[in-house]
Amino acid sequence: MRTVRDFYNYLDVIAPFSSAENWDNSGLLVGGFDRTVQRAAVVLDLNSETLEQAISLEVDLIITHHPVIFKAQKAFLDDSLAYKLAENGISVIATHTPFDSAEGGINDILAEKLELTKVEILSLSDCEGLLRVGFTDTTDADEFARFVSEQLGADVRYCDGGKEIETVAVCGGAGAEFASEIAEMGIDAFVTGDVKYHELLDAKEAGLTLIAAGHFETENPAMAILASKLRGNFSETDIIVLSQTNPVKYINAKEF
Repeated sequence: MRTVRDFYNYLDVIAPFSSAENWDNSGLLVGGFDRTVQRAAVVLDLNSETLEQAISLEVDLIITHHPVIFKAQKAFLDDSLAYKLAENGISVIATHTPFDSAEGGINDILAEKLELTKVEILSLSDCEGLLRVGFTDTTDADEFARFVSEQLGADVRYCDGGKEIETVAVCGGAGAEFASEIAEMGIDAFVTGDVKYHELLDAKEAGLTLIAAGHFETENPAMAILASKLRGNFSETDIIVLSQTNPVKYINAKEF
């Protein structure tokens, strides 16, 4: 019978927990290493919706991307997710920034979804190994934004940097803080999840096409691939992907 420790050790090989950003909280967050695992689940976020599924499916271990415990907490009351997990004997491992930067992880998968070629790790001054950069067929901002939307099934927001696009940097989730340095490097476009208005404004001024494709949309495709990796190593364990809906809803003004 496999244990939580077996899954932790495997994840530590493909996405070493030692590579986590210093602000992150990845690793085993709920449960115990010696608990046995007959059924494991993979999901981007642990929330009331996905926890209910896990309980009904009698899951022993949940592997999440985002940590269920992120900031320091002074109490764990019976309405908290962590309390309910412990109450139901479910362990949780979070892969977050280690899987973001890992080979074959979030950002490699995002680059592949966008059909980038000659993909390399993009190292920035305050960020080692997290981002990726590659090439796309020469296009303009409008066409590339449409392509991103189609590939990710996303409602995108973007600014036009005003030049043809050949080089593209990617960072799943929240990576807009890197936009200014990416622009200084002469890269044509940057695809990430969350972007604020003034970040789009600054990017346009710097000549960078900045595309906000959604936090969920840029990271969730990797969950099925992570589950597939786990099935290849834990063939005797039932491994499922929990169903999660995007919490962000959109209304198109053109509909009115």
